[in-house]
Amino acid sequence: MCAIEAGKRGRSVRVIEHANRVGKKILMSGGGRCNFTNLHATPANFLSENPHFCKSALARYTHWDFIAMVERHGIKYHEKELGQLFCDESSKLIVRMLLDECEAAGVQIDVDREVSEVRRDETGFALRTSQGPIHSTSLVVATGGLSIPSLGASGYGYQLAKQFGHTVLPTRAGLVPLTLSGKHLDDYEGLSGVALPLVEASCGKQKFKAGFLITHRGISGPAILQISSFWQPGADLRIDLSPDRDLEEYLRAQLQERPASELKTVLADVLPKRLAHRLCERWFESRPMRQYKVTELQDFASQLHAWPIIASGTEGYRTAEVTLGGVSTDEVSSSTMESRKASGLYFVGEVLDVTGHLGGFNFQWAWASGHAAGKVV
Repeated sequence: MCAIEAGKRGRSVRVIEHANRVGKKILMSGGGRCNFTNLHATPANFLSENPHFCKSALARYTHWDFIAMVERHGIKYHEKELGQLFCDESSKLIVRMLLDECEAAGVQIDVDREVSEVRRDETGFALRTSQGPIHSTSLVVATGGLSIPSLGASGYGYQLAKQFGHTVLPTRAGLVPLTLSGKHLDDYEGLSGVALPLVEASCGKQKFKAGFLITHRGISGPAILQISSFWQPGADLRIDLSPDRDLEEYLRAQLQERPASELKTVLADVLPKRLAHRLCERWFESRPMRQYKVTELQDFASQLHAWPIIASGTEGYRTAEVTLGGVSTDEVSSSTMESRKASGLYFVGEVLDVTGHLGGFNFQWAWASGHAAGKVV
């Protein structure tokens, strides 16, 4: 995006890509259909030490601007849920669109090219690469974060930032499955693959309603990926297993209507059967409904609406969709993305301490921050 905008202004632009092809993360995103933006993208959907930093770029290049480009290239798309936009066909179309825009803007792209050294001189930046030296008056760092190293992710962008005197805030995996261990994992043994279409995960003041999945190592699904960006070891994590149904009211009704039915059978009508049975094996004694006091049913309902999960960690960068933390935004211009430490040096995208929620927001930050830098670089 930065290269496209700079090229449109007549700048001589070269993109240096260390992978053997461009856009690998775009290609694998959204199950190969690329969740390229979100209709509800606002600054409130982003985490940063400075929550105001992203406002300028997001306001000047909105999701509607990217959608206009997609439509101009004849790419068909649809809204899946919660404003998430996906290609009808393949994410390859988004990569092709960006490459076509680069070609039209006269941008040169080098793939399979490693950068081993960057030095500052009187007229700009001298780069030593695997295919020979390059000199530029400006340098844009768009290296992403540490997520999914199998696609080539590395910490080189952070290394460059530190080289030029920038503060790099501690990084950790975000939008990532959580792991359980010991007894807490044993409690869910054999339930791998059990899914709920809608739960509400909460941690502190943060709450997210979305799908939930039990894995062989812990818990996942969109609700867990969302809350993982706010969870820290030892934090109180709770899951409302039935956020859109009053379970106390439901259990009271079942007591009247099905007094002979066992609790596990009654719960299996509103929760996955295997999970309902496990809850009754480990935590609730399953008896015919008529044998429970109303106060006991109230207690069961309260627990199911705030089910405690004791997570031990995350799956880490291997499966994380984003990296939290990064180059401190206090040392970067919010309007141009230029370094306040070294003129002519810019940082865009995930390498900065700006992390979006799940659902196309991180792509929108990539487009918006790249556009902001491309207008001035």
